[in-house]
Amino acid sequence: MSLINTQVKPFKATAFHQGKFVPVSNETIQGKWSIFFFYPADFTFVCPTELEDLANNYAEFQKLGVEVYGVSTDTHFSHKAWHDTSEAIGKVRYPLVGDPTATLARNFEVLIEEEGLALRGTFVVNPEGQIKLCEIHDNGIGRNASELLRKVRAAQYVASHPGEVCPAKWEEGAKTLKPSLDLVGKI
Repeated sequence: MSLINTQVKPFKATAFHQGKFVPVSNETIQGKWSIFFFYPADFTFVCPTELEDLANNYAEFQKLGVEVYGVSTDTHFSHKAWHDTSEAIGKVRYPLVGDPTATLARNFEVLIEEEGLALRGTFVVNPEGQIKLCEIHDNGIGRNASELLRKVRAAQYVASHPGEVCPAKWEEGAKTLKPSLDLVGKI
């Protein structure tokens, strides 16, 4: 069964954010767009490249009213230590959520049970708490924040323009489609 259009399940966690430990829950995310960006572990290899890429694009996500949550099964203490010792992770200004009980990883169906680690999962959640985008990668495949920005813009466009859809490679300002009987077989 797909997680698309399902509600984010209840959770409570602690994040390292802007030099502090802060609570994060399903209630925290209500009312704004959110990205849950799961990665396997702190102090690893592909993960810091992805988190740094998100950090370099964080201002653009913020302009769209989107909060980014980096999530791994590490603790919030580990996130702080990584932030304090890694040049790449030191750039991160979005919350790094600790999930040592793997509650979030299980809820979003990215937990590798036998390893206690998460797959690379990306989830875009609308202000009502519904999952609108779900991508899960093998842990050897890094993600691209610019492409994620494009997809968030498309999700927000579709949400605010009922009856329109965004075609492949759609960019903000480009033409959309209005599905109808007249379009069948003409694209």
